[in-house]
Amino acid sequence: MSIELDATTYIHAKPATAHSYILPTVVDLENSFQEANETAVFDLGCGTGGAASVLAAKGYDVVGVDPSEDGIAKARAVHPDLPLEIGSGYEDLSSRYGTFDAVISLEVVEHVYDPKAFTATMYDLVKPGGIAVVSTPFHGYWKNLALAVSGKMDDHFMPLKDHGHIKFWSPETLSTLLHETGFEDVDFEYVGRIPLLAKSMIAIAQKPH
Repeated sequence: MSIELDATTYIHAKPATAHSYILPTVVDLENSFQEANETAVFDLGCGTGGAASVLAAKGYDVVGVDPSEDGIAKARAVHPDLPLEIGSGYEDLSSRYGTFDAVISLEVVEHVYDPKAFTATMYDLVKPGGIAVVSTPFHGYWKNLALAVSGKMDDHFMPLKDHGHIKFWSPETLSTLLHETGFEDVDFEYVGRIPLLAKSMIAIAQKPH
């Protein structure tokens, strides 16, 4: 059985709903980005370019890839000056693009079938001493309990949605994934609602010098 990696289509090229509560925290990670020299950023899974355009407006040099032909077509139409191209987290992207001070991947890791290969690609894209910024829907005991008690579990997991979430990460499992890949000093920010019921979590991990 083959897996179609570029089948995702987008209704529009506007920033995703999750960007409204994720991006303010990502672009405000000044201490982390200062450690990465605040220059070159790679957007792994850039979709239609919403996050890349915000970072570019902040002065970062941004490059991005996404496996969706539809997403990249819309990104190029709206952001023609940004170097956003078709590409997959399962490819040798560092040979193609080089390395970057920071790599971001926002609301992507929950969609990938092989997260270890995905974060290995991310690791190779980060310069020594640089950072990776990974956001994904938050899953913790109290949030999952609240979803179960309120009868919202099906709405949250959306099993009938095409190209939906296939991995459900907690801080512990995402931290383990990043540490096993080779990153260190993994910290978390929680966004959207209070931390115990956060919509998403943002992991900030550093690649050793």
